[in-house]
Amino acid sequence: MFEKIVIANRGEIALRILRTCKELGIQTVAVHSEADQDLKHVRLADETVCIGPAASAGSYLNIPALISAAEVTDAVAIHPGYGFLAENADFAERIEQSGFTFIGPKPETIRLMGDKVSAIKAMRKSGVPCVPGSDGPLGDDGDTNKRIANDIGYPIIIKAAAGGGGRGMRVVHSEANLANAISLTTAEAQAAFGSGVVYMEKYLENPRHVEIQVLSDQHGNAIHLGERDCSMQRRHQKVCEEAPAPGISPELRAKIGGRCAEACRKIGYRGAGTFEFLYENGEFFFIEMNTRIQVEHPVTEMITGVDLIKEQIRIAG
Repeated sequence: MFEKIVIANRGEIALRILRTCKELGIQTVAVHSEADQDLKHVRLADETVCIGPAASAGSYLNIPALISAAEVTDAVAIHPGYGFLAENADFAERIEQSGFTFIGPKPETIRLMGDKVSAIKAMRKSGVPCVPGSDGPLGDDGDTNKRIANDIGYPIIIKAAAGGGGRGMRVVHSEANLANAISLTTAEAQAAFGSGVVYMEKYLENPRHVEIQVLSDQHGNAIHLGERDCSMQRRHQKVCEEAPAPGISPELRAKIGGRCAEACRKIGYRGAGTFEFLYENGEFFFIEMNTRIQVEHPVTEMITGVDLIKEQIRIAG
């Protein structure tokens, strides 16, 4: 087990990681910006390091400063929490190149699942059901894009491959609006995510949003911990979660959960992760994977009794 961990985050998730470290007898290093020196997790940690000014770009997103915090405190691992750099493959790579352990997936897995186009391809190969779509990024040929949309069937949705947080998506109900929708979504994706790559999917008009929690290690062991229903949303942001999800039978839960666990084994996934699905008419359709602990992880912890942060640390160790 690790002797000392840097918590590369702030606020609620930093406190959550700190609590588990205390239970495991692991020393903690809290990093903080100049504005956050009086936050509770900073006061409760064994050691603290100021990593920069109030603006997150100069502190919580400052990779050299975070790695330096591990170096000066003789820590051996870094937990990214959620948000900030939690799904940044370059951050994970730099940590491991510097001789520390990243408490999360391997950098190549973060890259694979961080791009929605490559993630969907990987899931199709692993036998996870996906929404009918373009099976790759859209090009500049308008006729080809029209043919793909007609093959899928309207309405369709244009999505940014690097998107997230409900941004970079546009629903199209007819061919007349297709070219403009692709152009607008491409520009929005480039501005918001630094990548203008977009793809096309069938738009499911009345689905539920159901996610499957998984744990997987580097030795080929993977399990699922059931599902959370997160259909209650505002502007594509989750408002309320419920577990177990209403109307999901034990047989269907075992089937889709088993496929997620098998997918983890096939892509060599390490740590905690969440498969997100649209669920309609008794069928699951994969949309993306979160390669980190999620804000809503306590919902699963409350119904299973499994400490997901503890399992993250144990797997990484």
